[in-house]
Amino acid sequence: MPVQTPLRPSPAVATEQPARYALAAARLFLGWIFLWAFVDKLFGLGKPTEKGWLSGVSPSEGFLSHAEGPFKEIFHAMAGKVWADALFMFGLGGLGVALLLGICLRLAAIGGTVLLVMLWAASLWPEANPFMDMHWIYAATLIAAALADAGKTLGLGRFWERLPVIRRHPLLR
Repeated sequence: MPVQTPLRPSPAVATEQPARYALAAARLFLGWIFLWAFVDKLFGLGKPTEKGWLSGVSPSEGFLSHAEGPFKEIFHAMAGKVWADALFMFGLGGLGVALLLGICLRLAAIGGTVLLVMLWAASLWPEANPFMDMHWIYAATLIAAALADAGKTLGLGRFWERLPVIRRHPLLR
């Protein structure tokens, strides 16, 4: 069995200052998108959610109960369930915090990609394109940020990776 070596960013691209700052900016922008979605769905700030989870409104029911496409039965069955609401909100909040702080980007990329693929599957087929929509762009950005260690620029990634528990569990980098 061949020995696998860890992926490292290309020194010619991802370590140059403009590329580092561009990926850090994309990470921060995406982090704000997820954190705002969490806060709005939690409190119902009216952008676009009128009432929040704390007021007894399910954060998943509205979207999932209107799911279309080949998986609509699955998503309709999940709509409004306590476990679906909790996982959805934990995902949104966790992604937002991880991306804004620049920590735990590997786990955020994995979990975020799963969440985004599920959101994409719940809204099949996209109106403006037969396949592609923003969910795939967001997922690619999450993966690129994790692979390029984008949390080290304008984030706490350097500090985070030096923590003993993180050194023992590199998935948490």
